[in-house]
Amino acid sequence: MSRIGKLPVALPQGVEAKVTGQTIEVKGPKGALTRTFHQAIKIIEEESSLRFEPREEGKDSWALWGLCRSLLFNMVQGVNEGYTKVLEINGVGYKAELAGQTLKLALGFSHPVEFEVPKDVAAQVDKAGRITLTSIDKELLGQTAATIRGFRPPEPYKGKGIKYADEEIRRKVGKAGVK
Repeated sequence: MSRIGKLPVALPQGVEAKVTGQTIEVKGPKGALTRTFHQAIKIIEEESSLRFEPREEGKDSWALWGLCRSLLFNMVQGVNEGYTKVLEINGVGYKAELAGQTLKLALGFSHPVEFEVPKDVAAQVDKAGRITLTSIDKELLGQTAATIRGFRPPEPYKGKGIKYADEEIRRKVGKAGVK
């Protein structure tokens, strides 16, 4: 049985959810999100919360049970508070600039890398080489940050590249001089 799936998702004040069949629309102060959930999971509305229950017993249903609960929790938290990811650019000559919704990155390649930021994600670039991404959709935000990081992942010798602000890079020792 899913321990996570058993927990109800509380709806904070100012957040409302509308259930239509297997589709849930969550509206809050930051925006609205909609998702259709799997048929194997039953959605139960209560006063100020939502719960899920599996329609049949089985390992797959239990896994989906916890997944659906986590997805709904992320939706509720997103429309209420929002999510933020911060990326740092390290390296001589590495920089980023934002032109509209296009992020232009100079990452040591012979050409600049241009990335079109999705419309539901807001991006900011500061002088220190930090890219701040914010969105109400946690899944889209994480995928966008991972795509940007994937253009030049941090390397272990000098730490050059794009990394998450809270990420620690395990550094390796370079070649020692031969005597």
